[in-house]
Amino acid sequence: MSSVFIAIISAFRDLFGLRVAWIIIWPLMLSITFWFGIGYVFWDELSVLMYQAFDVIGIGERLASIQTPWLASSIQFFLHILIIGPLIIITTLMITSIFVMPALIKLVADRNYPELMRENGGGVTGSVVNALLASGVFIVIWIVTLPLWAIGVGFVVPFVAAAFMNQQLFRYDALSEHANKQEIKAVVTLNKYALWVLGLLTGLMQFVPVLNFFAPIFTALAFIHFGLHQLKFLRLKNQTDTVQSHQ
Repeated sequence: MSSVFIAIISAFRDLFGLRVAWIIIWPLMLSITFWFGIGYVFWDELSVLMYQAFDVIGIGERLASIQTPWLASSIQFFLHILIIGPLIIITTLMITSIFVMPALIKLVADRNYPELMRENGGGVTGSVVNALLASGVFIVIWIVTLPLWAIGVGFVVPFVAAAFMNQQLFRYDALSEHANKQEIKAVVTLNKYALWVLGLLTGLMQFVPVLNFFAPIFTALAFIHFGLHQLKFLRLKNQTDTVQSHQ
């Protein structure tokens, strides 16, 4: 588990050492602009769909019975944010994963793992497919667990969803340039619990004001550090096992 905390510390160091702030901010700004634009244009349609969904789960009448206009409007706005917020997170993470990761991998690898040979076990197609799969499951988690908000335990949903999204999305991309397919599978299998912990810890940053602007890049850096460190360890272990088998 120490590898998780080493990855987080290394990510913080690299995050505040980056000179180009635009790399950090533009994925989030693009996502916010896009989804708030969609929300503004389709506000009424989105409200209708939400109330239909709440009728299905049995709380539509309770919401419709609210007599105080400002309270009803506040609840409606909160529900819109509850839907748009995860979409912003998904979009930002996907943009970071597909378009920003190569530059971050080069930054980390050149500085910390210059001796690590590149096997190129992944590619753009695999990254896109993985991103679509991760985002699809992320959305399902939010939809399936919406009733939990009605009974007061919905606050756990964002953390579980963020942990899943981060580890599913970035574990592949962090290794795709340096590991071959077998090594990617081995690193993920051997570190599945640590990857979930790293996903949860990096996901917490998404819910801290101001720091959440840096969350996507920080998450990417943390998974790159963790993935490359584990890949280096795996190759050293395989080399040692090979030597011992020939003795």
